[in-house]
Amino acid sequence: MTAVAQMPVGPVPRHQPWTFDGVVRLTRIGTTYIIFTIVIGFAALNTGNNALYIGLTFMLGCLLLSGIASKGGLKHLDVGLSEVTEAWAGLPAEATLTIRNRSRIWNVRDVVVTAGDLAEPVLIPLLIRRGTITIPAPFVFQRRGRVELKRLDLYTRYPFGFFLKKRRVRIGSEVIVYPRLLPEDSARQRFRLAEGELSTANLAGAGTEIHSFRDYVRGDSMRQVYWKKSASTGRWIIKQTEVDAAHTVHVVVDPYRPRGVSDDAFEEMVSAAATFVYHALRRGLDVVLAMPRTTFRARDYDGAQAMFHALALLEPSHEVVHQQIDRNTVLLTCRLEAQS
Repeated sequence: MTAVAQMPVGPVPRHQPWTFDGVVRLTRIGTTYIIFTIVIGFAALNTGNNALYIGLTFMLGCLLLSGIASKGGLKHLDVGLSEVTEAWAGLPAEATLTIRNRSRIWNVRDVVVTAGDLAEPVLIPLLIRRGTITIPAPFVFQRRGRVELKRLDLYTRYPFGFFLKKRRVRIGSEVIVYPRLLPEDSARQRFRLAEGELSTANLAGAGTEIHSFRDYVRGDSMRQVYWKKSASTGRWIIKQTEVDAAHTVHVVVDPYRPRGVSDDAFEEMVSAAATFVYHALRRGLDVVLAMPRTTFRARDYDGAQAMFHALALLEPSHEVVHQQIDRNTVLLTCRLEAQS
């Protein structure tokens, strides 16, 4: 059975209009304040009024203090990112930001943390000097695979709102993002072969009649080793027996991508495989996932992390890879799409 599914497009973090490249940018309040300061300066020069000179000095001092305070506040912030929890493409993944203010002078207010994969900017109302704060930070990754989190951007208008200051913080963190999960309705019909009535289902499981043979997978019982065939081949061979109630599904993922098949089509196939495995485990089924040169077996969701990790890092192959296909195997491939 060949399965090709559609991959829904998840929400993409929108570009915030107030973000910018650089270090500092004038706000509307700051622009108005500077224009008013220039007007006061011309008036003081033309009239020689001491009160205007005092007012001009005060306004210039506020500009200077604003620049020093905002720069000093951001400079002394240390940012740490905890390990991101289980991450699926297109779904929120929780992480924790730890921010410490090392300054002995400045209490920094209204710090906004942004990053390309953050679901939304994180606002920190107050960072007390010599204090530490821990806040949740939801990430949304749009593509599966290995993602490196390299930087975070910190913005603040502290203390007077004249300038929007920015500081780019380097971090070093890596996340393995699992494939995108398709809607449950698209995968529900595929379980009919695996959820048959209580009768012989021609599927591997605990029984008396031999169903087929396969290579040993970590987690298999040694009682299922077929010693005679193992001795002749030089590697452990597991005998699979018929199961009275269909409780095991065998999934084979073929990474071969023929010419003319797009990257999006390959990603849809990987998403279909991950979705099938995910819902099969949630329904209490045992899953055997076969890919070239590796096979995984899981009896519950907690034991399937290695499966999803392998699917997350699966790369397309441009050469045909032969894999063993048993009866009622769920085969996921891009070949049929290439022929259509």
